[in-house]
Amino acid sequence: MDQLLIQGGIPLRGKVRVNGSKNACLPIIAAALLTNENTIIEGVPDLLDVRTMIAVLEGLGAAVDYCQEQGLLRIAPGELSPAAPPADLVSRMRASFLVLGPLLARKKPVRLPLPGGCAIGTRPVDLHLKGLTAMGAQFSIINGCVEGHTTGLQGAGVYLDFPSVGATENIIMAATLARGTTILDNAATEPEIVDLANCLNSMGAQVVGAGTSRVRIEGVPGLGGTRHTIIPDRIEAGTLLLASVITGGDVIVENILPDHLKSLLAKLTEAGAIIEEVGPTAVRAAANGRTDAVDLKTMPYPGFSTDLQPQFMALMALSDGTSTVIETVFENRFRHVEGLNSMGAQIQVEGRQAIVQGRPYLTGAPVVAPDLRGAAALLLAGLAAQGETELLSVRHLWRGYSRLEERLVSLGAQIKRIAKEPEQAVRTGS
Repeated sequence: MDQLLIQGGIPLRGKVRVNGSKNACLPIIAAALLTNENTIIEGVPDLLDVRTMIAVLEGLGAAVDYCQEQGLLRIAPGELSPAAPPADLVSRMRASFLVLGPLLARKKPVRLPLPGGCAIGTRPVDLHLKGLTAMGAQFSIINGCVEGHTTGLQGAGVYLDFPSVGATENIIMAATLARGTTILDNAATEPEIVDLANCLNSMGAQVVGAGTSRVRIEGVPGLGGTRHTIIPDRIEAGTLLLASVITGGDVIVENILPDHLKSLLAKLTEAGAIIEEVGPTAVRAAANGRTDAVDLKTMPYPGFSTDLQPQFMALMALSDGTSTVIETVFENRFRHVEGLNSMGAQIQVEGRQAIVQGRPYLTGAPVVAPDLRGAAALLLAGLAAQGETELLSVRHLWRGYSRLEERLVSLGAQIKRIAKEPEQAVRTGS
């Protein structure tokens, strides 16, 4: 089992660059299935989730060439084989369900296992199916698999009961090739939705309103190939900013879009950290003594991201005073609390609320990463703790952060990776 040994108590200093966005990259890879022509994607991060999505496309018959060093991905879908990608790939990563919309748009019968991913709560696919059913798709669920087919999608009015990011993406992609107009109301407004729409429009789609709660899609007869660059990863950027502050450091994070992180930057400022935009795509985060406790409530974008809540809680565990953290998006997003408490934090969970009594210090201890963002939270806590922290099950970390430990080391951190996995396991994401 892979693990990281983290020697804490070292302030991080220097500059670090953010990679392309995982949550933008995965749906755009799926969108390549909407055309017979080649799609070139730049700024693709080298992540287990990306490799899993590549394997899903290859399982459908697409030819994929991925140059990790350059972050360059070339996809040639061709006509595609019968739409039943390997079940083990789809079941391990929720984003793989995003091939549903594109395949139905191309009138391919689809059979997909119910998707997996981090065990952070119930994330049903009913919103995906509801929207696509309104557009003329037919579904059945048999033995844990979703089977769908259509003779052709038709534009429709779709209202999402919750602004689901994945459902918004699937419906938009499907609607690009549907006959007529689709109006999607209560759509998710995340920047990754905008990036997907920009990519689709460069392929010849007609998507208007992405980034707002109402998106209008005019169906077109076909889409062409394109070349698209992924936006910076706002969650990785936020994690790096928090790493600077929690260690008492002073770091400039580059290739960042500050508008995508307004809620985090506001909370860090409220907590007493020094936050300074030093350029259009660079933000300086520095400690100004011990941070103050602040209350936090996660919300759909532009509210505070649930994907940054665990990392922010690690900072609050070391802040002065008591903070309340309310999680409204996922009901099981506090799985990192056990690890933080084993390091000396004082956190009490009551349903979807956590009461965090700040402590002057944490102590290194063996901890197990429960999920992707929980792994990042425990890594940050280990960087700030006294002594050595042994972080186990760090595979979760590599699902969403490319070489994060190496970049933290470049800022002065002392992190040692041991028991490296075989290359074959990394390639397949198994």
